[in-house]
Amino acid sequence: MNLKIAVCDDEKLQTDYLSKLASQWAKIKRHSIRIFTYPSAEAFLFDYSEDKSFDILLLDVEMEKMSGVELAKKIRQDNHILQIIFVTGFYEYFSDGFDVSALHYLIKPASPEKLWPVLDRAAANLSGRERSILADTPDGAVRIPLADITYLESDRMQTVIHTSTGRVFRTKRKGISKFQSELDSAFIRIHRSFIVNLRAVSRITRTAVYVDCGAELPLSRGLYDEVHAALIRQL
Repeated sequence: MNLKIAVCDDEKLQTDYLSKLASQWAKIKRHSIRIFTYPSAEAFLFDYSEDKSFDILLLDVEMEKMSGVELAKKIRQDNHILQIIFVTGFYEYFSDGFDVSALHYLIKPASPEKLWPVLDRAAANLSGRERSILADTPDGAVRIPLADITYLESDRMQTVIHTSTGRVFRTKRKGISKFQSELDSAFIRIHRSFIVNLRAVSRITRTAVYVDCGAELPLSRGLYDEVHAALIRQL
């Protein structure tokens, strides 16, 4: 399973510790994860406003300025899928977790024996969800499941999204780099104008990537080793 995890805590030792535990859990469970750390609620909210594709949030409660509970309330205004796990040193905030539909409330220090089962629950909750992106096309906004996308192509001021069903979507006002931040780890940039879904790759050479639909995409010089390694990890 591909997961995007955020750790938000104003203590660096705590963010490093939780990131380490999450990485260990992912290795044991054979999940592919990306971890992003934030020293404040404001820092997370800044990134979140641009990219809402996070899956799990390990969140401290007491932080300077905006608290973790305040952040969770903002998130829940439009996102009820993100799995929020409070990790804090204070019992008195326990009831606040219910108000924002938090998955769990852990007291610091969060041991592997306490955290890993909660991450298991989070992954289970997310497994039934189909990740997608929202494309603003001339025919209106279209939600496209990531599993259906074969590759994305930059065409001047447009991003062209090619799907396994044969449908092609052209979207304006959003460059290919913006879309890249919303994709999971199965997608990789192979050229300044192309991002490919590794699950759709049939073979690669030093100069090209071939996808299941029969398309031949250019592979930038120097990226072969990186793409080859990513393809092996995806197997």
